[in-house]
Amino acid sequence: MADAVQRRRGAAILIIGDEILSGRTQDTNTAYIARWLGQLGISVREVRVVSDDREHIVSTVRYLSAAHDFVFSTGGIGPTHDDITADCMAAAFETGITYHPTVFAALAARYASLNIGTFNEARQRMARIPFGASLIGNAVSGAPGFQIGNVFVMAGIPAVMQAMLEDVKGRLPASAPLKSVTVSAFVGEGTIAKALMELQKKNADVPLGSYPFSRDGKFGTALVARGADPVRLQGIKADLEAIMRQAGVEPLPDPA
Repeated sequence: MADAVQRRRGAAILIIGDEILSGRTQDTNTAYIARWLGQLGISVREVRVVSDDREHIVSTVRYLSAAHDFVFSTGGIGPTHDDITADCMAAAFETGITYHPTVFAALAARYASLNIGTFNEARQRMARIPFGASLIGNAVSGAPGFQIGNVFVMAGIPAVMQAMLEDVKGRLPASAPLKSVTVSAFVGEGTIAKALMELQKKNADVPLGSYPFSRDGKFGTALVARGADPVRLQGIKADLEAIMRQAGVEPLPDPA
């Protein structure tokens, strides 16, 4: 595995596929996984998108696995020549890979019973699982994902990936869902930047974001705090409102 790095609590998302980088396919998995993890109280700390390149995938998996509690990978576990994710995961964890007998038999039976094509050599590749990995169920198309170490390897097709997450849920430590509060006003970021920085120093464990916007021909800033403690978030919201008022503007009403 990779050289030792300081592990950051939370999760990373790894999106694999040239089709994402070329713009041909829009990535919707990142947003879905991030929201899904937020409901379990797990923050996403990093997102990577990599090409179908063996060395790049292996090095990225090693780094993310060492740096985060969990890694969620999507893409590259289908039947075609560029579906190399399973082999790359085996290489990243320095283990072998072979046809999983249970998966092979289940897929063979599925193709035979549903008359959806021949279970040919290309489709048989979807039964290859790294040694030591546990399977992730797939109620949509049958071909499973797998977990190896702290990495959850799932399909890139959104509907299939979402089905796989249902099997993953029980393997993760759940805590209070992450919530957010937002305070917006027609004021420039530069006007409130110093006060926001001071508030962040006092609340180092609660991420505070500043996001400019344009509405009705006027520019403004939305300040966002995110965390699991609703009482504390309301206190920080009051502090954010105070920052706006100290800048001479009134916070905008919360959206309905």
